[in-house]
Amino acid sequence: MSNHLPNEARVIPLRPHGARPAGAPPRQAPPAPAAKEPLWRDLVGDVLRRERLAQERTLKDVADEARISMPYLSEVERGRKEASSEVLAAAAHALGLNLGDLLTRAQGELARVTSRYPAGGRRGATTSSHDGMCLAA
Repeated sequence: MSNHLPNEARVIPLRPHGARPAGAPPRQAPPAPAAKEPLWRDLVGDVLRRERLAQERTLKDVADEARISMPYLSEVERGRKEASSEVLAAAAHALGLNLGDLLTRAQGELARVTSRYPAGGRRGATTSSHDGMCLAA
């Protein structure tokens, strides 16, 4: 009589764990996971936070001037919320920046961070001579 419960499956291996069939090529190590590129919302949030701290301003002060809630601005700065262009422009203006300044700084940060990735490891990497950014709505 079996010591297994009626609803429990029993596994019988066909070959010992780790054994390869005769003539099979040796196993290669799986490829290293690709480095994860940063999210745009993280980069924009970092720029907003750095600028606010450089001006020695509080979250409340900037949120009040931008006319957005303090918790929401905090979430944007931490990259937890995907803010609309209107919210980003309001936060930027409250910091004395325009939306273009904010996006240019975020793009510079993106270029700096992603320059560490090998070109072959990025999907869709090209050798374009363009040095800019394209945002689509």
